[in-house]
Amino acid sequence: MKLIALNLPRDFSEDELAKLFKNHGNIKSCTLVLNEEKGTSKGFGFVEMALEHEGLEAIEQLHGSVINKNKIRVKQA
Repeated sequence: MKLIALNLPRDFSEDELAKLFKNHGNIKSCTLVLNEEKGTSKGFGFVEMALEHEGLEAIEQLHGSVINKNKIRVKQA
């Protein structure tokens, strides 16, 4: 199941994004979208979970959670 994580802190790394979702199951891929000119995060990324129920659990647990004062949104991509 492919998920999108929105409103991430701008200083968030791809490794931090992967760690956040690994707590809820196996991830197949993780990509943080970057500003090409600056190399900084655009504040969102994509995570593909291995199994659908893991993706649904990640949405349930992470949607609306707060990371570095940012209330993140997680939904199916």
